[in-house]
Order: sequence, then structure tokens, then C-alpha cells
Amino acid sequence: MPIMPWSDLLSVGVASIDQQHRILVGILNQLGDSLEAGIDAWDESVALTRLVDYTESHFAFEEELMRRAGYPGLDAHEQEHRLLFQQVAELMARSSSGEKVGTQALLVFLRDWLTSHIMGTDRALGLSLNRMGMH
Repeated sequence: MPIMPWSDLLSVGVASIDQQHRILVGILNQLGDSLEAGIDAWDESVALTRLVDYTESHFAFEEELMRRAGYPGLDAHEQEHRLLFQQVAELMARSSSGEKVGTQALLVFLRDWLTSHIMGTDRALGLSLNRMGMH
């Protein structure tokens, strides 16, 4: 069962962003499925790294799009991205040092954050880009 089923409610109305969000949701769901199937610690680390790496490239894409469009909410949006990376880096560092962080808890955190971010901040970005003619 997916941890975060894709829904059109998650669409921000910009095809390139929506496509990347679908990939992020897919990676999150694959990691959730792997955990349910009994993934081992090494595979868990690789899967989390893949999720973090893709998220980082997606954020860079969004931020460049905002810069090129002269999006007025760029600074606040970038700050949300940075805060997420700080929180995830802290959790992963704790896990690497042997502390039991709980990957399931991390997945729930990421799911909740991603849903909130897409439906709030990214939707506002999408509406602004739509007004500029980008779909």
C-alpha cells in the first residue's frame, strides 16, 4: 500500500513540476514498500540517499525556474527547502551515528511535509507561473 498515493489534488498546474513531484512520490512509495517487505539497513540507506538526492535536484530545478520567472516568493520558498534539508540531514546523521531514528517515522514526516509543501507553497508557485503563461 503506497505511503502517499498520487492524486490530481497534488497537481500544481505546471507539467514539469508535476512530473517531478510524481517521481518524488514514487520514490517515497518504493521506499515504503521496501520497508514493508523487510529492507535491510544498507538498502534502506541507499533508498533514503536516492530520495534525498532526487529531492535536492528537484528543489534546484524549482528554484532556477523561480529565478528565471522573477518569482517574488523565491526567498521564502528556498527557505522552506533549506529547512527540510536541515531536518533530514539531522535525522540521517543521528541514524548514521547508531541512533534508532525509525525510517517509517522519517517517511511519514517526509510524506506530511511534501503534501503540505506541494499543496501550499508549490501550488502558489504554480498559480503564479500559470499567470505568466507557463503550464
